[in-house]
Amino acid sequence: MKIVKGGVTKAKGFEAAGVEANIKYQGRTDMAIIFSKEPCVAAGTFTTNVAKAAPVTWDQKIVKEGKAAQAIIVNSGIANACTGAEGYGYCKDTADAAAKELGISADSVLLGSTGVIGKQLPIDRIQAGVKMLAEAKSDTVQAGTEAAKAIMTTDTCEKEIAVEIEIGGKTVTIGGMAKGSGMIHPNMCTMLSFITTDAAISKTALQKALSEDVDDTYNMISVDGDTSTNDTVLVIANGMAENEEIVEGTKEYEVFAEALHEINEYLAKKIAGDGEGATALFEVNIVGAQTKEQAVLLSKAIACSNLTKTAIAGHDANWGRIICAMGYSGAQFDPEKVDLFFESAAGKIQIAENGTAVDYSEEKATEILSQPIVTATANVKMGDAKATAWGCDLTHGYIEINADYRS
Repeated sequence: MKIVKGGVTKAKGFEAAGVEANIKYQGRTDMAIIFSKEPCVAAGTFTTNVAKAAPVTWDQKIVKEGKAAQAIIVNSGIANACTGAEGYGYCKDTADAAAKELGISADSVLLGSTGVIGKQLPIDRIQAGVKMLAEAKSDTVQAGTEAAKAIMTTDTCEKEIAVEIEIGGKTVTIGGMAKGSGMIHPNMCTMLSFITTDAAISKTALQKALSEDVDDTYNMISVDGDTSTNDTVLVIANGMAENEEIVEGTKEYEVFAEALHEINEYLAKKIAGDGEGATALFEVNIVGAQTKEQAVLLSKAIACSNLTKTAIAGHDANWGRIICAMGYSGAQFDPEKVDLFFESAAGKIQIAENGTAVDYSEEKATEILSQPIVTATANVKMGDAKATAWGCDLTHGYIEINADYRS
């Protein structure tokens, strides 16, 4: 597997664009398109929030019914969530506009929205934006980057990646882009991720690879504990690499699934590290667990703990907060056997052994916790299972961003 420069346009047959449609923001792009020259098999995973946004419901229907997909239209600024029949109708209007401009079927158009909940889309601007996107789309790497920029809301940077693998003597490429900064919490997070591949792969294999990997990637990140109405991960595969079709239970499937994991983990970590107001990506490793389920509960509890997150923001090795979070996680363990470590580019330090403090340098701990990527590792000494969760520090910036988000 090789990481290559680019994103959603790196795979054969894919085009993209970002345009300024003035949906909410002024002076920046806010609509994006991903288009495949050939129809694609599609897979998706979606928010577990009962209050699902209209585009989520729209996409679920297309993915569930097994229809071919050929385009994804995404807008930022307005989420089209809690908008009733009118909001769902705007999904159809958007798909119809894309179908007209692109010469494809409306039920091959997938949708994504992110932004303020409860506001109706300015459908005239959306439709005008679709026309601009159709005219602007290109297969260049820069076009993919522009699409990644256009779906940002409070994100501070675009998030994209591409990898190449070899399957059956053919070069297969997978590219992805994502957005997410706030309203991020396990069980799909306001998180959108769109992945393209030129692999020939069966729909069941594609859905299986995505569904199984989401549990170890997107479902292991948290910024603020709020599960969004709009969370969506879509993968579309057009088969233009001309490899023999990938099916479940084969070596080729495992190679593809590993590459998809690389894409998903990279994007998930980028989302967690770009949390609203954040200054650091906070990685939590649980090792020595009895079961994977136990490790997941413990790692998520630490990553989601506001007290721990504020300690990271203050570069304070207040390790008791970690033990506290582990204690209310719901997982059973012996706190008097836990070893704790902090690690970053500045080094690694043990701060607790068998549940009690060791003699460590507070100055060195502060130096380690002052880096942009900080890792906490807890060894519970019960077995060989492990899990990793990702979050970020919690700063005054988070409140400043969200206190006036609608204005």
